[in-house]
Order: sequence, then structure tokens, then C-alpha cells
Amino acid sequence: MQLSDKIKEALQILIDLGVPKGQQNERTALCLLALTDIKKNSPWIEAQDPLIGITPMMEFAKTVYKREYAPNTRETFRRQSMHQLVDAGIALYNPDRLDRPVNSPKAVYQIAPLALHIVKLYGTDEYPKAVKLYHKKIGALAERYQATRNMEMIPVENVDGLKLSPGKHSQLIKEIIENFAPRFIPGSRLLYAGDTGNKWGYFDKETFVKFGISIDEHGKMPDCIFYLESKGWLVLVESVTSHGPIDSKRRIELEKLFITDMTVIYVTAFPDKQTFTRFTAEIAWETEVWLSDNPTHLIHFNGDKFLG
Repeated sequence: MQLSDKIKEALQILIDLGVPKGQQNERTALCLLALTDIKKNSPWIEAQDPLIGITPMMEFAKTVYKREYAPNTRETFRRQSMHQLVDAGIALYNPDRLDRPVNSPKAVYQIAPLALHIVKLYGTDEYPKAVKLYHKKIGALAERYQATRNMEMIPVENVDGLKLSPGKHSQLIKEIIENFAPRFIPGSRLLYAGDTGNKWGYFDKETFVKFGISIDEHGKMPDCIFYLESKGWLVLVESVTSHGPIDSKRRIELEKLFITDMTVIYVTAFPDKQTFTRFTAEIAWETEVWLSDNPTHLIHFNGDKFLG
């Protein structure tokens, strides 16, 4: 889609401020325009700092810039644009009420004062000097964000060098690797571990090639894949904190994704019994369930294949 002049300018500001490449896109540029209430014909000197939520941002993009996004992309705006702008120091989260609960429908954002100062100078002779001084003062935001992100990464003990992005989902993946695998498939080898920040967080591509398994990179991978050589098992594990257990539909998807002569074991991992009970009716037969808060037990959904 061809970018309008104002969107191009907003994108250039984001690049100049050093945002990560994953946020150097039209969506994040529209977020910046909404944060500053800049219309198509507004000069940047008129940039404002309103309090604005995700839905109003999307409405702003639609009405002002004719960029319409589906309602189900709200989370993409929040997690793939605004999270990074907040972490990078360009935007503030709930500055009007710092104790507002996370994911509150009343959550709002506001452009940070220093970023607003830079935005107002865009297109003037002062802008290049202001950006240079800005970087000298606090460093490139992309570098700062990456350093912070690295500090928050969750290290995994059983796999050298593997670190996962912070969050409940990644924490459960860590527990699958450290607590599930040693108990129920001892001696197994991790072949794949997904990550919320990087789909291919850990991927032993050579072993998949050796087994003759061709992975469709566009397919929805399970969160963890283990290989137990002693029994010829390929163990696929889904980490479920809010959605996505191995139901009948998902099992069929995985069967098509992993065509192999090996015995494939399907496991859904939950953080606790409370989460598990929300999905009990969806769990597919011939699969296993593991709860991280009761790590020494498995729940077998019928069938003649039992782990352990």
C-alpha cells in the first residue's frame, strides 16, 4: 500500500529515533500520528499529547488516513507497536493513573515529553541537531530497548544459550523444558522451542532434515518439540496460558505438519489446574496433559499410548 506523505514523515521520525526494525512500519507510524494528533495537513509544530487508547488510535487511522484495520488486530497494535514505543521511551502507558490494572479497557497512552519536543521540530533546521543531541543524551532507542529486552529474557537451564522473551507463555515453555522433559521423557533432545518474540527461538534444522521431516515455515508450530531416540518418539507440546490447547482440529493440523514414521506424542501443558479446567472439554483424545504446578503427574486422555 502506498504511504501518504504524512505517514512517510512519521515513519522517518521513528527511524530517526532508532525504533527497532519490527516497528518501522505503517502501523506504528499511524500510532505516532494518533499520539500527536497530527492530521494530513497539520504541521508538525502543532503536535499535541492527548491521552488515547488503542481503539481510538485505530479509529483515527481509519477516519483521518483511510487505513482500516480489522478489530482483531487490536492486539497487534498493542503488542507489536505500542509495547515497543513504551519500552523505548517514546510513549507513556497510563500516565494519568499508574496503578491502572494491566489490560484494563480504560488503558491509555501519551507521547513522552522529550519525544514530543523532537516531533515538533521535524522539518526544521533544528531537527537534525535535536535528534543528534537526543541520541547523545540517552542513546539510540533501539539499542536501549534491545538491552532492556535482553536483561528481561528468561534463561532456560537445559539448553545452552536459549533465552525466551518475558511473559507467562514463555515462562511455561521454560518449565516444559526444565520440568516436564526430564521427568517424562528423560534423555530426550529439544529440537524446537518457539518464542513470543521470535517464532524460531530454537530450531535444530539439521535433525529435522536428517529425519526427512520438511517443516512448512508458514505452518503453526507447536511450542516445543522433543526427540526421544530410545523409543523413537517425537513429542509435540503446546504451551497454553490463555488459548490454543491440542483439540481435534489442532491435532489434525499437527499430523499434516509432521509426516513421519516415528511415534508422535501430543501434549498440552497448562500452568495450573484452574487454566486446565477452562479447556477440559476441548482436549483431543489420544493426547496427554501436563500441569506445571503439579509437575510429577500426567493426565492421560484415553488411548493405549501412555508416557512413562
